[in-house]
Amino acid sequence: MPAPDETLADALRERIILGEFAPGTRLSETALAELLGVSRNTLREAFRVLSEQGLIEHVPHRGVSVASPTVADVVDIYRARRYIEQAALAAGSPLHPAVADMTAAVERSEAGLEARDWRAVGTANMAFHGAIVALADSPRLGRLYRDIAAELRLAFLEIDSPEALHAPFVSRNRELLETFLTRGGAAAAQELHDYLVHSEQTVLGAFTRQHRG
Repeated sequence: MPAPDETLADALRERIILGEFAPGTRLSETALAELLGVSRNTLREAFRVLSEQGLIEHVPHRGVSVASPTVADVVDIYRARRYIEQAALAAGSPLHPAVADMTAAVERSEAGLEARDWRAVGTANMAFHGAIVALADSPRLGRLYRDIAAELRLAFLEIDSPEALHAPFVSRNRELLETFLTRGGAAAAQELHDYLVHSEQTVLGAFTRQHRG
């Protein structure tokens, strides 16, 4: 059973990546502890966990705030994604149980696209990539990717056009899945490399337009 601070950290992470606390938002320890019905000590430990995951930052004389990813953060996130996801896909088997999760995530993203529900599309997209990592059968890589994905979702919240951010990749997810199933992991991994480069350029372009550094 997870410790209370771990459970609280998970709950706060979910709220952050869903946009309930926007990047740069100051988190009042007193107000948040009262809102969540926890002690300030428990909240501080949850903050420590989230700080290690890159989701919040302690600013001297200003307290705790939700992190605001920079261009350098985005570049590093995508560097890590290419290492992890491409290797998992290249070595993965089309018969792996995670393929069912990949397929379900693609279907959810397509339904979200039709409904123009960009939050649902973004969530399904990250689930698709999480399922790619699951092909490696490594709980440690899964935990690492979860943290990377949370930071990426935080970066996505900084972008003012979720449609431009998510819509082009719905069909690419379907194409990537089909490549993996019909041509194997090596071909799919090369396709994924180009996909992630395009995704990174999309995010960096949005950051540049919004004058972020």
